[in-house]
Amino acid sequence: MRGIGFFLAVFAAHGTTLDAFAFDDPFSVRSLAAPSVAGSVHEANARVAQPPCTFDDVAQATLALADVIDRALCNNPQTSVAWANARAQAAQAGVARSAYWPTLNANLSASRNRQDGGTRVGGVPISSATLYNQESASLTAGYLLYDFGAREAALESALQTLAAMNYTQDAVLQNVFLSSVQAYYQLFAARAAVDSMREAERSVQESLKAASARYDAGAATPADKYQAQTAYSQAMLNRIQAEGNAKSAEGVLSNTIGLDANRSLKLLPPATGVPDQTFERNLEELIAVARKQRPDLAAAEAQVKAAQANVSAAQAAGMPTISLSANAGYSDTSLSSPFYSQSIGVSVNIPIFTGFNTTYRVRTAQAQAESKKAQRDSINLQVALDVWQSYYALSTNTQAVRTSADLVTSAAQSERVALGRYKAGAGSIIDLLTAQTSLASARLQNIQAIYNWYIARAALAQAMGRTDLAAVESPQDRKNR
Repeated sequence: MRGIGFFLAVFAAHGTTLDAFAFDDPFSVRSLAAPSVAGSVHEANARVAQPPCTFDDVAQATLALADVIDRALCNNPQTSVAWANARAQAAQAGVARSAYWPTLNANLSASRNRQDGGTRVGGVPISSATLYNQESASLTAGYLLYDFGAREAALESALQTLAAMNYTQDAVLQNVFLSSVQAYYQLFAARAAVDSMREAERSVQESLKAASARYDAGAATPADKYQAQTAYSQAMLNRIQAEGNAKSAEGVLSNTIGLDANRSLKLLPPATGVPDQTFERNLEELIAVARKQRPDLAAAEAQVKAAQANVSAAQAAGMPTISLSANAGYSDTSLSSPFYSQSIGVSVNIPIFTGFNTTYRVRTAQAQAESKKAQRDSINLQVALDVWQSYYALSTNTQAVRTSADLVTSAAQSERVALGRYKAGAGSIIDLLTAQTSLASARLQNIQAIYNWYIARAALAQAMGRTDLAAVESPQDRKNR
C-alpha cells in the first residue's frame, strides 16, 4: 500500500495525466493563432525592431498618430478579448486533434477489509472476523480505428472556427484602428474649434468696444451696445462649450488606447495641410477588392465551413465505430496469491437506436449551417454598402474642404468690410455681428471639413479591409516618421 500511495502522491503533485507534466503544446496549435494581441495589423505597421506592445512611459512620451494607433491596438481591451478567443479556439483545435491519438488510463486501488464469521449457533457467531488487505492496479489502452469521418469533421470544424476567430481578431483590430484614428483627429478638430471660438470671441469683443465707443460719443443707440454685449456673451458661451467638447475628446482618446479617461496625453499635432482632392475610383472594383480583403466577411465564410463540418460530424455520430483496446491488471490480497490478467481486442460499437437523438442533432446542425450562410450573405451585402457610403462620404468631404476654404476667405473679407463700415459710421451693428457670426461659422466648418476628410479616408480604407498607416497619415506625417 505504501508503494501505491507514493504513486498517487506523485500524480497529485504533477497533475492527473501524463500530458499535464510531460507536454505543453504537443500539436503546436498555439502557432495557429495570432502571435500577439495586436496580431497581423501590428506586425504590418511595426516601425522599429522591438518586442510587440512594449512602449515607453505614456506620461513622458509625445505621441504621434502612429503611436496612438500602436497603443490602441495593444492596450484596448477589445483586442485582448479577440486574441484570447483566438487562442482558446486554437486549444480547441488541439482537442480535436487529440482524437487521433490513443488513450492510456491507469486505475489503482488499496483497501483494508473486515469480513465477519458466517457460522452461528443460536444467533451467536462461532467463527472470528477476518481482516485482510487488498491492492489492485490496471492499465488500459484504447485507440479508435475508424469512425466514418467523425474525427475528421470535428477537426475541420475546429480549424475553420479558429480561422474565423483569427479573421474576427483582424476585424476587431481594424475597428480599434479606425476608432483611434477618429479619436485622434476629432480631438484636434475639437481643439481647433476652441481656437476658432476664441478668435470669434475676440472679434465680437472688438465690436463691443466699438459699439461702446460710439455710444459714449453719442453716435450710436443703446440698442447697438446691448446687441454687441449679447453677441459677446454668446461667443463666450460658444467658447466654453467648445472647451468642454475638447476635454471630452481627450477622454475618448485616452479610453481608446486603453487608459483611464482622466490620463493626460502629450500629442504631436497632425500635419494636415490641404488634403488630396483627386481620387476617382471604379466603385465596382473597390467593392470586389473589399470582398476579398474584409476580415469579417472571411470570418463569416469560415463559420459557414465550420457549420458544414458540424453537419458531417453529426451524421457520422450515428455510424458505427471500430476501436482497439488492451488491458493489463494486477490484484493482490493477503488471503490469496497475486493475480495477473492481460487482454487485447477489437470492438465495434453500432448505435442501432438512440431515441432519434442523431436525427435531431443532424437537423440542428443543418439549420445552423443555413443560419451561418445567411449571416455571410448579410455581411457580403454590408461590405458593398460600407464601401459605397465611405466612398461618397470621402467625396463629399473632399468638396467640403474646397468649398469651406472659399467660404472662410469670403467671410473674412465681409467681416473686415463690415467692421470698417461700422467704425466709420456707415454700417449697422447688426451687419457687423452677422458678418462676424458668418466668419466664425465658416472657420468652424473648414476645420471640421479638413479633419473629417482624414477620418473619411480612414473609414474608406477600413471598409476596404485595409489597415495601414499610409491610409490615414498625411504625406508630411509620413516624412516625420
